[in-house]
Amino acid sequence: MRFLRLAVSLLSLAAVGDVRAQTPRVPDIEAQRAAMKKLGFLVGRWSGEARLFGGSPKPAVVTQTEDAQYKLDGLLLVIEGVGRGQTDGKPMLQAFGVISYDDEARTYRMRAYNDGRYLETNVRLADDGKGLMWGFALGPYKSATVLRINEAGDWTEHAELTVGSQSARPLMDLVVKRER
Repeated sequence: MRFLRLAVSLLSLAAVGDVRAQTPRVPDIEAQRAAMKKLGFLVGRWSGEARLFGGSPKPAVVTQTEDAQYKLDGLLLVIEGVGRGQTDGKPMLQAFGVISYDDEARTYRMRAYNDGRYLETNVRLADDGKGLMWGFALGPYKSATVLRINEAGDWTEHAELTVGSQSARPLMDLVVKRER
């Protein structure tokens, strides 16, 4: 037992020595905050409707809320979306996303959680600064989502799904208004 503790201690010291030999890059916190401020158009509580397209020809319509807020003094933007059935109020869609900015790669990253799974992807800020685009790929499945703030100030989101070489088909359409 004594030998095992000594071996673990030596391995720990060796690992620390390796870590100390590496010079970690110091993140540019101010660059991260400045980039994240560009996403401020999403901050707030939003509500409206979403249409979820599935196997049936008629989409399911849900009452949708989106809650977006900064965390860690502006370094993260967290977004929680919940779609509830209009008749029973039960959740039909629940998603949680965390967006951050990688100042070294100069890109936004999102980790999104839904139905016990998570995915990570890059996020692009629209040229006009009023929207985001992202997508995921998992085997033959590819999704593409475009989020925009339209002329009326509404948050709109359109997601499509492509399976293999098939044409893209709608996955979700959402329109929510900022709560005042």
